[in-house]
Amino acid sequence: MKIKSLNLSNKPGKEITLNEKIFGIDPRVDIISRVVRWQLAKRRLGNHSVQTRSQVKMTTAKMYKQKGTGKARHGSGAVSQFRGGGMAHGPVVHSHSHNLNKKVRKLGLKSILSEKYKLGKLIILQNTNSNGKTSTLKRSLDKIGVKNALIISGDEVNDKFIKAISNIRNLDILSHQGLNVYDIIKKDNLIIIDDVLKHVEERLL
Repeated sequence: MKIKSLNLSNKPGKEITLNEKIFGIDPRVDIISRVVRWQLAKRRLGNHSVQTRSQVKMTTAKMYKQKGTGKARHGSGAVSQFRGGGMAHGPVVHSHSHNLNKKVRKLGLKSILSEKYKLGKLIILQNTNSNGKTSTLKRSLDKIGVKNALIISGDEVNDKFIKAISNIRNLDILSHQGLNVYDIIKKDNLIIIDDVLKHVEERLL
């Protein structure tokens, strides 16, 4: 599988060979969906909670005498049917995360990368030299036709390039170590810097 890299001037660069086992598989939409649910479940705080009958601070004295009032028999006022009482079977603090097999997670990443490649939404960026000006970088990306994208960077990316990207709306930059399905699927285009491609392939092989 071959793809032409681009530079910020929208000129084609060298031809790059993509690994078919990563960028050439049949995308599994069901696996992508499972990985996204797994990621979002881990993000949930799960700190919603209410007080139960035992946690409500209230007098333990009997509300009124057992007989002769014409009312139903009641003891504690902390029960759920009275105002100020605790809730029965309410939400408690717990984790929403669940386990997902490592092979499934890898297959999800391969599927979304293959999907971007098949749709023509994958761009390999050859040169990230930037003068740090947001306006200049935005004009360059407009020439390429990119307005909504996730950029996968490496450890040696120009700091000025990162600062310029951070100021442009609908553009996010992410280290190759944090590559994940949810962030890729949120954006229309996926831009991988050519030096980083080898790290992505090593991680998924």
